[in-house]
Amino acid sequence: MVRYWWSKAEEGLASARREFEAGSFSFAMNRLYYAAFYGVSALLMEHDLSFKKHSGVRAAFHQQFIKTGVLDRKWGRLYDQLFEDRQEGDYVVFISFEPDYVESQLTQCTRFLEQLRPLIASFS
Repeated sequence: MVRYWWSKAEEGLASARREFEAGSFSFAMNRLYYAAFYGVSALLMEHDLSFKKHSGVRAAFHQQFIKTGVLDRKWGRLYDQLFEDRQEGDYVVFISFEPDYVESQLTQCTRFLEQLRPLIASFS
């Protein structure tokens, strides 16, 4: 299951890159959030934690990895921002994202996943 969720994270990141390159910035933001979500889900699954709701995944991620100092707080803020961006992109009428912002988030999400991967024993 851990490897399954991690492969979904990698697929999501690749999809975000394609959407960005196509100029579909809202869709890129959606895929960035899901790349992060799937990566966090793999990490939590590695620790025998799973949740049915996005809110549960976010709460557990913060509790288990951010508040404990395993990961820097900036990664918790990024995850939360990706969630908010996805919400806006999916549900706010006439929302648009600037290309520079999306490109920056793409870079940060890539780094985020790079931070998570070593914490997953299946890949050690």
